[in-house]
Amino acid sequence: MAAPTGTVMKVSGPLVVAENMSGTKMYEVVRVGKDRLVGEIIRLEGDTASIQVYEDTSGLTVGDPLVKTGLPLSLELGPGILDGIYDGIQRPLERIQKLAQSVFIPRGVDVPNLDRDCPWDYTPENNVKVGDLVTGGDVVGIVKENGLFKKHYIMVPPGVKGRVKKVLPAGQYKIDTAVVEVEDAGKAQRVELFQRWPVRESRPVVEKLQGKEALLTCERVIDALFPVTLGGTAAVPGAFGCGKTVISQALSKYSNSDVVVYVGCGERGNEMAEVLTDFPELTTLIDGKEEPIMQRTTLVANTSNMPVAAREASIYTGVTTAEYFRDMGYNVAMMADSTSRWAEALREISGRLAEMPADAGYPAYLGARLASFYERSGRVQCIGNPQREGSITIVGAVSPPGGDFTDPVTSSTLSIVQVFWGLDKKLAQRKHFPSINWNISFSKYIRILEPYFEKYDAEYSMLQQKMKEILQKEDDLQEIVQLVGKDSLSEDQKCTLEVAKIIREDFLQQNGFTDYDFMCPLAKTIGMMKVIVGFHEAAQKMMAEYSGEHKVGWNTINAAMKDMIKKITDMKFEMPRQSEEHYKKVFVALHEEVLAAFRTLAEDK
Repeated sequence: MAAPTGTVMKVSGPLVVAENMSGTKMYEVVRVGKDRLVGEIIRLEGDTASIQVYEDTSGLTVGDPLVKTGLPLSLELGPGILDGIYDGIQRPLERIQKLAQSVFIPRGVDVPNLDRDCPWDYTPENNVKVGDLVTGGDVVGIVKENGLFKKHYIMVPPGVKGRVKKVLPAGQYKIDTAVVEVEDAGKAQRVELFQRWPVRESRPVVEKLQGKEALLTCERVIDALFPVTLGGTAAVPGAFGCGKTVISQALSKYSNSDVVVYVGCGERGNEMAEVLTDFPELTTLIDGKEEPIMQRTTLVANTSNMPVAAREASIYTGVTTAEYFRDMGYNVAMMADSTSRWAEALREISGRLAEMPADAGYPAYLGARLASFYERSGRVQCIGNPQREGSITIVGAVSPPGGDFTDPVTSSTLSIVQVFWGLDKKLAQRKHFPSINWNISFSKYIRILEPYFEKYDAEYSMLQQKMKEILQKEDDLQEIVQLVGKDSLSEDQKCTLEVAKIIREDFLQQNGFTDYDFMCPLAKTIGMMKVIVGFHEAAQKMMAEYSGEHKVGWNTINAAMKDMIKKITDMKFEMPRQSEEHYKKVFVALHEEVLAAFRTLAEDK
């Protein structure tokens, strides 16, 4: 039987209006025109449907046929999804390039999202036997995907339940093989190595849980002052050249997440090319063997020269992929770079639909769409057996025009997310990277994460508070210094200014392109905090004690401790891939040395 067809009656850029569309549903996928372009229904009115087309619509004419598929826009989720690069609607770019021998994607190309010919090593779960009852989320087997991601759990798709009728033994199978067959009320259902899931629908969970562990980013300014939980939401707004992409990439490379989903949404193609060249070279040590971290990463590339409509889908493609790995019990980090381009795609489609514009031309539902995206983050208890917990942490880069944080996308995002890393153009111009402005940034997870950090070090919360106070005091004193100069300040204020300078230049600043500072483990970060805060407190105490006849001012301390201050500023040169014990030993010794130097100075007095 021929597939039901409609007819194109209007073409307006990526928006196509078609008639004879009765019986279709919202968000159903259709194939448009003679080239069978992929489109999705976004509005239904009577017999007509408005369709956003995810490919270039050049050459489409009124009267062209349109084939209904009856299916929503869905992803294929299974082995092979990691170490791959896809476009906004999960078409595999590497395989398309080999097939088409072209640098551009041919129109209407139809390639399976996951490779059907690649065999995978499958091991069934021992406790799943013929006659057992299974339900959605139950783990039935394990596939070894690669050297870094060794346990890709094969789960019963949500919504499938019944009694097991057939279980395949361990062996090599292609992904469309039914490894388990289930029967429910006389109806047979196949559990294959992969499953399909609609992108706009969030995958079911038992319950959402409060975050309790930190996403360790290996960026000192974030881990020390503005941490985010595993399962949290963070926004990174900043003007051009402030380093949004570098922060996103650093999180992808060095964070303590099990899986990374990196969505390049409407950004420059060079940035995705950089990720593709950098990631395979970066390795991590697993069982004594170096493995490229690309093996735990999946990339969704939807660059600025690709069709606008596909940007909207790319964000959902990324978060649905992240939900699949979360359901296995993994901690997933998703980077969306940048949500502003996604919002611009919404604005363009909204304009073509002749909807009433709101602030700056964006649609009135911009805030609701952003919220529905960020709401898919969180730490959850997964459905199915065995019991497990997983999380999705979403970090959204925002590119406000001219760095204006009152932009509708930035202000809507700020009302939703719990962590804000505000990038400052002035810091970036001073070559201070990461250019996170410590005066405007915030994290609402600090209280929740206190028990987690205090397990590492009981003084963490106190150190964090003291550092913020020193930086805040420096900000207040800067106005006085600019008006009347440093000499008018009291001795303790001079000390605060100098210690704040050490914090800014030798702690918060981090050069991602050096072998000593490309990452900073938490043990090193806390060790550096202890030494800097310890130095500040010892100096303040000494100046307070010797304030009368035998006065000790900042100049005296500075002159007597030049070598000590040099050692403090050189702490960042400690190599990053050392053991926790090594850092504890080094920084405890340095802290003792600081206190000993002050004792010696006091004795001389």
